[in-house]
Amino acid sequence: MTTIPYELWNPQRPSPMPHHRYRPFHERVNVPSGDRSWPSARIERAPLWVPVDLRDGNQALAEPMDTPRKRRFFELLVAIGFKEIEVGYPSASRTDFDFVRHLVTSGAVPDDVTPVVFTPARPELIDRTFEAIAGLPRAVVHLYIATSPVWREVVLGRDRGEVSKTVRTAAEHMARLAGDAPGIRFQFSPETFNLTEPDFVLELCDSLTELWDASPDRPVTHNLPATVEIATPNVYADQIEYMHRHLARREAVILSVHPHNDRGTGVACAELAVLAGAQRVEGCLFGNGERTGNVDLVTLALNLYTQGVDPMVDLGDIDAVRETVEHCNRLPVHARHPYAGDLVHTAFSGTHQDAIGKGLAQHARTAAELGVPADKAPWTVPYLPIDPADIGRSYEAVIRVNSQSGKGGVAYLLRTRHGVDLPPRMRPDFSRVVQEATDDSGREATPKELYELFRTTYLTEGALRLHAWSAHEEAPGVHRFVCTLEADDRTGDYEGTGAGPLTAFVDALAGAGFPVEVLDVTENGTTAFAECRVNGTTTWGAGTGPGATVQAVLSAVNRAVR
Repeated sequence: MTTIPYELWNPQRPSPMPHHRYRPFHERVNVPSGDRSWPSARIERAPLWVPVDLRDGNQALAEPMDTPRKRRFFELLVAIGFKEIEVGYPSASRTDFDFVRHLVTSGAVPDDVTPVVFTPARPELIDRTFEAIAGLPRAVVHLYIATSPVWREVVLGRDRGEVSKTVRTAAEHMARLAGDAPGIRFQFSPETFNLTEPDFVLELCDSLTELWDASPDRPVTHNLPATVEIATPNVYADQIEYMHRHLARREAVILSVHPHNDRGTGVACAELAVLAGAQRVEGCLFGNGERTGNVDLVTLALNLYTQGVDPMVDLGDIDAVRETVEHCNRLPVHARHPYAGDLVHTAFSGTHQDAIGKGLAQHARTAAELGVPADKAPWTVPYLPIDPADIGRSYEAVIRVNSQSGKGGVAYLLRTRHGVDLPPRMRPDFSRVVQEATDDSGREATPKELYELFRTTYLTEGALRLHAWSAHEEAPGVHRFVCTLEADDRTGDYEGTGAGPLTAFVDALAGAGFPVEVLDVTENGTTAFAECRVNGTTTWGAGTGPGATVQAVLSAVNRAVR
């Protein structure tokens, strides 16, 4: 296949940035691809979610959480439905140690929740970790060591053999301390897995699976971190699938992943890793973590939800979850954060608003046709991947109006917030009024301000005022309209006849020097809308209350002659 030469269609030119200093991933680590099965796989059930906010997320805070904040966060995680929670790094600080002891002594851990504690491969720190969990009926002790060449050479100063010996010594020490306690399980993380030789990771993991005598009823967790992202997510998937296929005693191993977000693809890495065989995902609520963060468990869970898969955690009150996390982390959740941000269910764009408004109306009709409540009907609303109400959001903020907005959003807000249902042909007219106002102000218009604009545009008195009027049927099909009109400080009495009260009023207006052709009249409840042609100008008017159609025509005339 012949393609257009790159230089002919792409005008970009080389930058002065020293990109040559960096090596692509394939020069840093061998990734055995083989026959990939993950591209055709589907995620049909949630993995085991393991929040690490209380350890990894806590280490990322300028001001780490104290015990009260950690306890509040822990209670949130339990309430959401997480069943395995990494609660701390007991040997790293007195604060972490004290919090783990607090969980043990206060009885805060429910019977169906397993705490996880983190330890380096050093005997004295492993001792401190076991001291922290003494008295817990269930726990996972999580052992880690960096394994990639650059960490071995620069950070640890050890070769592969020495790292293997360190890991085995630590694992044996953990096994002795645990004894035959059935509630203690083990986890191993070869930190910087994604930069480590695959055969070395497999060697380390298999040796620990055997040493710890893993079995289906007491499995070992092997957790494979993308500690620093180095490649596109498909590469991580290849690495995970290789381990999934080659791990010994696979039925006795829980394959876990711990993606970071250095390239901004942590969520994609986690999803592809699950496609590739991962059964467990470690991350933080809303993606807190060092550098660019850990993978975001809220996004991952709700991504599954959009596919009709039960996420196995309850995020039905997303604002309460966010409020607690922001309080404990003292970090804000971005307004555009997926699902949870203040603006993620909000449309300002006119085309988006029009599509959403039509989608919500169709959703209501579909629910009625099915005979089910709207919150039980299938969800197919444009631009909204999930029903905001499913996560505790109201529809009030779905559509907001600024200078970028269009007729659909303006009409939606007037109808849903004030009961004013503009006729479709009138919507562009009022939209122009709104756009002029928001262009002038440079900010969005609230629903209250929109109604005030509608009122001042269509419902206030103009140059032509109708002081008194009456209409009656003189004979079948013949109506008489009698009124007092004031214009330009002149007041006069006028009358007209017609087939109905409105045509009789138009006849009276003509007698007063205001020829009007009524093109369309619509009534919605107590409000009427009229499209008229006055002296060759087509305008819209509105009226309310008794004689609303008469007031609507008068409104249109005033807008034409002002």
